[in-house]
Amino acid sequence: MKIFKYIRIILLICIVAIILLLSVIYINHKIHLSKEDALFIPTGQMVEVNGHDMHIYSEGEGDKTLVFMSGGGTSSPVLDFKSLYSLLSTNHKIVVVEKAGYGFSEIADIDRDIDTILSETREALSKSGIDGPYILCPHSMSGIEALYWAQNYPNEVRAIIGLDMAVPDSYQVYDINIPMLKMSALGARLGITRWIPGIEESDAIRFGSLTEEEKELYRVVFYRRTASSTMINEVEEIKDNARKVKENGIPDIPFLIFSSNGEGTGWDESTWINLQEDFVNRVEDGTLIKLDSPHYIHNYEYEKIAKEIDNFTRRKFND
Repeated sequence: MKIFKYIRIILLICIVAIILLLSVIYINHKIHLSKEDALFIPTGQMVEVNGHDMHIYSEGEGDKTLVFMSGGGTSSPVLDFKSLYSLLSTNHKIVVVEKAGYGFSEIADIDRDIDTILSETREALSKSGIDGPYILCPHSMSGIEALYWAQNYPNEVRAIIGLDMAVPDSYQVYDINIPMLKMSALGARLGITRWIPGIEESDAIRFGSLTEEEKELYRVVFYRRTASSTMINEVEEIKDNARKVKENGIPDIPFLIFSSNGEGTGWDESTWINLQEDFVNRVEDGTLIKLDSPHYIHNYEYEKIAKEIDNFTRRKFND
């Protein structure tokens, strides 16, 4: 019997030790957040949409408006795309939409069905005084929103330039580990992420053209916008959203799609590329450019991509 008593004591000590450790980690996280508040300042315009604030960044004065739409879970869309759009803002108007729970936008525990997401994006652009028609530049999961936009508001979308964008078929057999995502969210809220070496070093930081100040700001945003509740809600809805978009068919607009080698997508290289090739083959006016780089292609091949986008928009919309 004594051995069970000792086991209970050991278990109790372990539980208390874990609670104390997590408390120290959380307090350390809150202290750092407080110190970083001075850096967490929006670089664009904040607008209220659907009961929460959204951040819209814009630069450039060109007559063709490129709207950059981030992939799922990208902590700081404005900085993530910067290496690419900084090369395009001379000839284009650049806009980055940060959805709820991303970047400087407010975290909101709200439904993330495709109609709500698109409605918020369109209203945020309207309130920012940024009128269409737009050339949408979605990365990864936001390809679903871009397609739905073109399906439902064809007069607002001139073309889609996919930055390794997901297509509806991508999610038909994709296994999404929601419990693991929720564990990641808990770890981020507690501040455990601060103790994992290199986790905050995004591809934009390691391979893009950000300045040291911008890299530091990205890190600040990362610790506030990793696996936010809004992001988790979005992932939980993505299969239904993709199914709805697939049922509506392919919009009759020009497509320029850049494809990665599949690294970082969750699919193997051949499957990922085949998904995008199959999609482009069903497009009336579509071009696929394959790049031998990981999923965040705009942080690896931004010079090549910028040149191709310039050529594409000049060729298609030289009016």
